[in-house]
Amino acid sequence: MKQIVTAAALSVAVALSSGAQTGERKIIRIATDNTDLVLEVSPDNRLYQTYLGPGLRHESDLRNLSWSQHAGSDGSVSKRGWEVYSTSGNEDFFEPALGITHADGNMTTYLYYVDSTQEAVPGGIHTRINLRDDKYPVNVTVNYIAYTKENVIKTWTEITHHERHPVLMSQYASAMLYFNEPEYWLTEFSSDWAKEAGMSTQRLQFGKKVLDTKLGSRAAMHTHPFFEIGLNGPVREHSGEVLMGTLGWTGNFRFTFEVDNVGNLRVISGINPYASTYELKADEVFVTPEFIFTLSSGGTSQGSRDLHDWMRKYGLKDGEGPRLTLLNNWENTAFDFDQDILAQLMKEARHLGVDMFLLDDGWFGNKYPRKDDHAGLGDWEATRHKLPGGIPALVDAAKEADVKFGIWIEPEMVNPQSELYEKHSDWVIEQPNRDTYYYRNQLVLDLSNPKVQDHVFGVVDRILSENPDVAYFKWDCNSPITNIYSPYAGSRQGQLYVDHVRGIYNVLGRIKDKYPDVPMMLCSGGGARCDYEALKYFTEFWCSDNTDPIERIYIQWGFSQFFPAKAMAAHVTSWNKNTSVKFRTDVAAMCKLGFDIGLQDLTSEELLYCQQAVANWKRLQPVVMDGDQYRLVSPYETNHAAVEYVDKSKTMAVLFAYDLAPRFQEKLSKVKLQGLDPDKKYIVEEINLMNGQESRLPQNNKVYTGDYLMKVGLDVFSYHHNQSVVLELRAI
Repeated sequence: MKQIVTAAALSVAVALSSGAQTGERKIIRIATDNTDLVLEVSPDNRLYQTYLGPGLRHESDLRNLSWSQHAGSDGSVSKRGWEVYSTSGNEDFFEPALGITHADGNMTTYLYYVDSTQEAVPGGIHTRINLRDDKYPVNVTVNYIAYTKENVIKTWTEITHHERHPVLMSQYASAMLYFNEPEYWLTEFSSDWAKEAGMSTQRLQFGKKVLDTKLGSRAAMHTHPFFEIGLNGPVREHSGEVLMGTLGWTGNFRFTFEVDNVGNLRVISGINPYASTYELKADEVFVTPEFIFTLSSGGTSQGSRDLHDWMRKYGLKDGEGPRLTLLNNWENTAFDFDQDILAQLMKEARHLGVDMFLLDDGWFGNKYPRKDDHAGLGDWEATRHKLPGGIPALVDAAKEADVKFGIWIEPEMVNPQSELYEKHSDWVIEQPNRDTYYYRNQLVLDLSNPKVQDHVFGVVDRILSENPDVAYFKWDCNSPITNIYSPYAGSRQGQLYVDHVRGIYNVLGRIKDKYPDVPMMLCSGGGARCDYEALKYFTEFWCSDNTDPIERIYIQWGFSQFFPAKAMAAHVTSWNKNTSVKFRTDVAAMCKLGFDIGLQDLTSEELLYCQQAVANWKRLQPVVMDGDQYRLVSPYETNHAAVEYVDKSKTMAVLFAYDLAPRFQEKLSKVKLQGLDPDKKYIVEEINLMNGQESRLPQNNKVYTGDYLMKVGLDVFSYHHNQSVVLELRAI
């Protein structure tokens, strides 16, 4: 770790008037405790990246870096260096961050350094760098916040101009980063319904690799908005240098990875400008989404822990607060329920020991009752023949059962068979002159329209104002945007994808401001919404509709690369009955625990086990939800999996271990724990045992030093398929 204090970064930021010349080099340092991003202003006032890597111990070494070390071989000044925010039409031959067509038709932009400032903000230092074109009144402010302790940097840009007429932006990235390593390996996260967060790795060669989405809403259905780059080798879990980056944007995004002719890599992150040429008016400020990244020298394991810590403190709604366990009714009843059935399920929730009962889809609509997914979306009034007492009666029933009450909504969507569509078809994104394509029998409301924003906010506001004891929302989004056209946008259709997402944030911001303490789950047919910006307004997200515990181990492994356990909702269901209730529960207990199963389908032994597992999860919630996570054994590399959580004081730990599909008499290796205090002694106890079952582990109830547990390890795997072990370790 470098020994110079972060405040030293303030001393090397130089403010300079546009076009001024000086003999002093102008260096700007963006620093965490473990990473340095160093920028330099060239003699003709262009801004370049000179270094991004492990923190430099000595400030004097910054002077040994030079913007020209990455310039072209033609000997010219300010040509083809690593420009921080490269623009279209300049000397650079590769992908730019910003593309502007000026009012006179000129498509070139050159940005020159004006000045920079740095100030302390909670957790770190905010650097603002102002750039300006010398021929056109175009201004770009590049922002960085370096979170010193968490080793996380977030960056975004602000673009504005003062031309007489609007300019057209064809590209408007959030960030550009550069690397010069022998090789680069990309790990991407592909997805579809029920198979989210699939991890695959490939080497990046000359040219471009692009990850993007064009779905508008439910945008991450096929590609998730995060990636990992192994620098000088494939991404590894516990060693090696890796860039881990993600974009905070709930709509179309694009990551471009371009290896140039001399083997340098540039990484460009931002909104996907597909069908989104943006008409920027004079004095309007276009703010790009935040790109959040960490550079880890200890593999993805350390990078994940840094991102988890950052997200709990700065990125997740109520990120340092507790989470509610729950019982959902969907897998148990689907649409087939009434008021009496729900009241009984609330009593089951209390008997199970969870905190809350969550009512899922199917509770609304009267002219078009919601009896399947063909009708009712948009009409958020309780169906009278199913729920004669409405939501108030359900809240009262929950109080009687002594559990909290939560409810499912999908307020951004509408079925054509709905009163809302009949009254306000002009509120819907739909082509006026073509046959309509329906995804899941529904359409997307046009959130670029302020009236629609008021309506969607009103759905939540009305429920909570009339029923202040509603304790939770599950907010779903089951359709991408189809038939892209906005009656509200008129001639500015190119801004719809962008303005629609801004409208969503406007609604969510209003909800958070008025109801800051109401937790909400971000759901989108599974993990098709899983970005850092949306999670500022949600306490957790639904990883997948696939709750098969075998599949969930892979899904949760992938998502855990970027999200802490408390942001990931996992439920015990009846998917894959070839696995035991214990196995299914132990998998869900690695995340924010919930149940979506009928208690009447459980044996008395299974019910007792679930009750004990809930009690254990609640007791150990501070370790699993707020502790450091260590992914010890990968299901991608073995026939087993193991994940460990250690609290910050290193006095408690929980180990989850799973036998998936071991081969006959294969070699079983010990699991070496991590993150413990080597000088402390820990008692190891197997928990979450079925009633009457004794632990098969020879280490059960024995005491070991942290040093032994990390260097020698424990025998926790077996030759049995679909078997799980949960160990609690307590320092004594």
